[in-house]
Formats: sequence, C-alpha cells, structure tokens
Amino acid sequence: MVAPHPILGPTDDTVHFFQPRGMVFVTMLWVIAAGWLVFRGLFLLVQMAFGIHPSATDIASTAANLLVVPTVGASVILLAVWNSLGELRSSVHGLDFAATGRRSVHLPWSEVASMGLRHWGPFTELVVTPTSLEAATVAPGRGRRPRVRRRGPAFLIDVGLMSPGPAVLLAELHRRLPNKV
Repeated sequence: MVAPHPILGPTDDTVHFFQPRGMVFVTMLWVIAAGWLVFRGLFLLVQMAFGIHPSATDIASTAANLLVVPTVGASVILLAVWNSLGELRSSVHGLDFAATGRRSVHLPWSEVASMGLRHWGPFTELVVTPTSLEAATVAPGRGRRPRVRRRGPAFLIDVGLMSPGPAVLLAELHRRLPNKV
C-alpha cells in the first residue's frame, strides 16, 4: 500500500491490519474446491439424467481434478494480487486503507460519518462512510479506484482475512470513534 502522506506521530499509536498471503491462499483453495465440487457434481447429475453413467475413470479424474484445479486457481489468484492485498492503518491522523487490488485512501477521523461491518467470515467487509467523498485523499499509483458502495457514498474494504481479525479491527475503531461505529 502506498501511503498518500507519511504517517506522522508516535509509532505505538498506529495499528496496522493486513491480509497474510498464506491465509488468502488457503481461503481461495477451499472456496475454489467447494465451487469445483459443486460444478462437477451437477455436471455428473446432468449426465446421469441423460442416461450417461460415470465410469471409474470419470470418478478418478474428478477426484484428481479436485486436487489440481483449486491449487492452480488459488496460486494464480495469489500471484495476481501478491503486492496489492488489502491493508488498513489506524493512527491519530486518520484511517489509511486499501482494498485488495485498489489504490489506498486516507480519511481523517473528523471526516468519518460512520463505520460498520457487513457479511461474515472471510467475506466480511468494512463500510466506511465519509462526510463527503471529496474529504478522502486517494493515493496516485497502481491499482484500481477504491471500491465505493452504490447506495450512498461509502468505501468498502475486505477485512475478513485481515490479521488481527475483524473483531480486533472493530475494537480499534470503537476506540477511535466510540459514537460512530
């Protein structure tokens, strides 16, 4: 993440949340494996509905692919986002964050209208609603524009896989903005 400005202030005040690469790989692995298993199961059911029964070779091939396809898919995804995983820093100067593959944003605490978590597990997202989108400073550089919610101006950051977890993140945000989280 490229910070739009140097982080000033004491280093013990800044709290850093990040997505560990190993956790992202393992999560992508089981999500792709579950999707692949459902896809292959439905495909076999459709074949059986047309009177085509799977042979032992088909079942062995499906089992082998269940090991290979998720591993290759998770590896490709991780390599694609290797240097642009989500990150969030909370300091006395404000909130610096970047969703996976997006440019970083700086938002001073005085410009934060509200914050909250939505969804659950690895799909948990932090919704940061600024007083106005112009109050946020988007860093120049590589990556796509920050994710903004369609309904109302709010930034979306994927925090489900961040370390420490979303519960610690929520506690830090409560500490910074007790009446807005």
